[in-house]
Order: sequence, then structure tokens, then C-alpha cells
Amino acid sequence: MRIGLPLVSFVLLLISSQLQVCAYINATYLTTTVFLTNSTTAHVVENTQLFISNSSVTTYNQDRQAFSLSINDWQKVISSPFLVQHVFNPKGSISNFTFLPGPFVPAGTSGGYASLTMSYDAHNITNVVAIAPRKFEYSFNATSFNYLHTAGGQSLLPNTRLTLTIPGGTQVESVYPLPDYPQQNSVGRYNSTSFAWFSGEPLQKFAFVYVTTLTPQQEVVQYFEMIYNSYRIFVYAAIALILVLVAAYIYVKVFR
Repeated sequence: MRIGLPLVSFVLLLISSQLQVCAYINATYLTTTVFLTNSTTAHVVENTQLFISNSSVTTYNQDRQAFSLSINDWQKVISSPFLVQHVFNPKGSISNFTFLPGPFVPAGTSGGYASLTMSYDAHNITNVVAIAPRKFEYSFNATSFNYLHTAGGQSLLPNTRLTLTIPGGTQVESVYPLPDYPQQNSVGRYNSTSFAWFSGEPLQKFAFVYVTTLTPQQEVVQYFEMIYNSYRIFVYAAIALILVLVAAYIYVKVFR
């Protein structure tokens, strides 16, 4: 018994340490998709894929249901640089931010996968110049990247994919470095609206320029959208004032 008890304790300690080793949540891959628009605002969707060991499934599901967890809390859970906004202008702003931890999907005997998805609107991502009537040139602002900072500039993180998607009907004028997908056609053009760069791509000299031509109807709509976005605070104030005046008028008519 004197020999058996230490042996049992050692076995239990070994099992305990093995369980701790097997319990982990690893971030395995990041995809960032930037939906460019006919404005200076872009919609960004970032998806972080996780591998979760069987011993950590309960922990992940509990964290997923804990709505009080912040992005910083999730960064501590997965210990990865993936879970930050990678496309935003430091001189601009972010709006309509959402964060969604996805369900656990079993895969094999050791664990399974889940995804953490961030989406947001990033403002002042592109610069725009009118080059002809109803024709506008948009250039991506490379200072909006927030990836791996190196001595030579920024580059994509390992196990990362960056995709820029342009609106339909637009034409890419210049792009550097050449995207990993798609390839140029025989005349040096791209028959695609999505352009992707893979892990480790240097971004310090990144350039992406596309041109769009608006129809007269689109030009009118865009003009009024610009006016609305510029003066929406005053519009809301005017609507509120009108409602107050109507309420006051009804009060006077009914109670006096």
C-alpha cells in the first residue's frame, strides 16, 4: 500500500497534466473581406477560425453564451493577434460593429471547429476624385491596414487571407502587389470583382485603384445621399421640432 499510493498519485497527476495539455482553443486562420462601395466607406467582415479540443468545448460554449464578454476577453481566451479590426482609418471611425461567436462543429476524435465573426463599417477607407462627368476614381488608403508591423512596413499575418471586393460595374485600373487570385487575362485585365492576397504578403507599397461610372439616376441618388449624410443631424432636429409643434397644436386644440 505504501508503494501503491504514491504510484496512484503519480498516475492521477499525469492524467491531470495530460488533460491540461489537451485543453486548448487555437486560432488557426483569419479571413478579412473588405466590401468597397461607391463611397469612402467600406463594409468589413473578419472571420477567425478556431480549433477547439474536446476538453475545451464546454468552456467555449459557456464563453459563447456569456454576452458580457468583450473583444479583449476573447483575445485572452484564444491568445491570438487575429481578433482585432485589421482595416480601419486611424483618422476615421467605425460604426455598426457586431461580433458573433459561431457554434462548435465536431471534426474527428480530437475536437472540432468554430468561427468568430466581426463585421463593421469603416469610414474614410478610400479617396475619391471625379475624373469626368459621373466618372469617379477610388484609391484604397493603405494606411487603413492594421496587420503585422515590420521594419519595412506592414505585411499580412501568417495564415491570413485579405480580399477586396469592388461594386459591380466598376473597373480596376491598377493594383500592387498583384493579387494571388485571380490571374490577369491575356490583355492584362481582371474578369472578377474580388481580389485576394494570402499569408505574408507585404503591404507597405499596397495600391488599389478602381473607377466607376454612374448613370444619371445613380448620380441623383448619390447626391441626395450625400446631402442626407452631411445634414442628417439637422434633418433629425427639424423632424423633432415638427413633431413637438404638432403635439403642442393638438394639445391646445383638445384641452383648451
